Amino acid sequence: MGPSVTLPDPVIHRTMTSVSRGMNRKLSTRILINQLLILGATVLIGFVLFARVERGQLDGQYEQRAAAIAQTTAGVPDVIGCLEAPQPPCSTRVEMIAERIRRETGASYVVVIDMNRVRHSHPIAALIGQQVSEPIATTDGQTHTGIDNGSTGRSANGKAPISGGRGQLVGEVSAGIRESSVSLALWRSLPVYALWFAVALACGAVASWLLARRLKRQTFGLELEEISLLLQEREATLHGIREGMIALDPGGRVSMINDEARRLLGIGTAGVGRRLDELVEPGRLAAVLTGQISGPDEVVLTDDYCLTVNRMPVTLYGRPHGAVVTLRDRTEMAGLLRELDNVRGLTESLRAQQHEFSNRMHTVAGLLELGHADEALGYLTELHAREARFGDALAARIASPLIVGLLVGKAAQASERGIALSIGEETWLGEVPDLGDPLVTIIGNLIDNAFEALSSSDPPVVGPRVTVDLFEDEDDVRVRVVDNGPGIPEGVGRSVFLDGFSTKPARGSLRRGLGLALVHRLVQRVGGHIDVSEGPGAAFDVRLPRCGETISAGGVLVA
Repeated sequence: MGPSVTLPDPVIHRTMTSVSRGMNRKLSTRILINQLLILGATVLIGFVLFARVERGQLDGQYEQRAAAIAQTTAGVPDVIGCLEAPQPPCSTRVEMIAERIRRETGASYVVVIDMNRVRHSHPIAALIGQQVSEPIATTDGQTHTGIDNGSTGRSANGKAPISGGRGQLVGEVSAGIRESSVSLALWRSLPVYALWFAVALACGAVASWLLARRLKRQTFGLELEEISLLLQEREATLHGIREGMIALDPGGRVSMINDEARRLLGIGTAGVGRRLDELVEPGRLAAVLTGQISGPDEVVLTDDYCLTVNRMPVTLYGRPHGAVVTLRDRTEMAGLLRELDNVRGLTESLRAQQHEFSNRMHTVAGLLELGHADEALGYLTELHAREARFGDALAARIASPLIVGLLVGKAAQASERGIALSIGEETWLGEVPDLGDPLVTIIGNLIDNAFEALSSSDPPVVGPRVTVDLFEDEDDVRVRVVDNGPGIPEGVGRSVFLDGFSTKPARGSLRRGLGLALVHRLVQRVGGHIDVSEGPGAAFDVRLPRCGETISAGGVLVA
């Protein structure tokens, strides 16, 4: 596991509060005020609605009470008898009974009405003996309740039928309780309810204050304007840098990804909220991004780029808080460094070749000085014919001019380095147009790898040589490159194809371990297979299907 980024509390506080000076109203104060206003408005609306509901319930209770008074009055025998056989002194008796009941129950009125709608009792004496304007409501024999806007004012009203001895309807009793009595009962009960609402409001205010403090701590003391400003600055910074950057939450999901990371990984517009192993195909790249392979500056090859990947865990408040992944595009840099390495090797080879050329020229000059011009001409002709025979032998066995040209060039490099490059006697290869570019890249990288192994060997290899065999049959094209160098150590045969792995020592800032990784990637893309032997003398065997996918070898680092 690589180093981690730890953000201590005091550093976070100083960093975040350094931009918060000069703000007048704090975030916690704003949250508290807004919550109190919302809570107060909610409590007020709730209290008003509760008062309306309570008023409705009180109206219903007083209407039922008025109906009970009316039923009690309708059940008095004297009232029933008077209405069944009315006589002049009977009205006075009914009025006395109704008035007594009114006073005892606190009703505002108790009115007895006969079937002719004539009042036999009323609080207003002038209305006794007068007809009521409304029809009798209890003709169905049921008790009725409601609100009555009568001569005594707005009242909760109850009406009950008066039934005679034979069950016939002989009259009606209407009792009412004045609205002011209902309102007074409501006002008496409201303070108690108001106290409960005030307690709820106080509890809500305390909870709002605690929530505001918690939000303040979670935002590191930043105000709303500062959070907005920091978000804008973060987006501008992340999408403006030339390094890919991915932020992961503790669950391993992408919480932030900038444009450069999307370009290097080929993700597109998707990504946020998903896991990296869902966005990247399985392989070394996915293993490095998810932390399965850890280490600083891990080199990873993709189809288009050579990337340097760093994954650093983040610790916040002493607890893991995800990770930050950075990706740097080293494609051009790696190519330039490899080219520089080749130039250095070529320079060293030319220095050695200069001595060989000087020796040959000294030989020719000596022959001419001694007057042996024919011998000098024969010597130069033999040197030229020796190189021509190699090219003719290649053209006779290999039909592809690209591969012939590659091998002729590599033979020149081998000669400059003092390495013997030979072609196997059984070599035979046709045009294979579908595999032309991949074969050039694969053969070139394998030969360069052999040259590097022989040149960097310590102690130096006596009689260094590289042998290339190319075979073709109906189904496959096979390539075999063998050298007599130190070879591949035991147990690392498959590791040599990993990005960044190399058994050779690093030279300056040059990242080794890319040539074989590129070969392995190309072989897989065309559906082939590659093996390497372990022990002294490395032997690479590649098998490619003749009908493989037609691709360009214009990969990341073609040697």
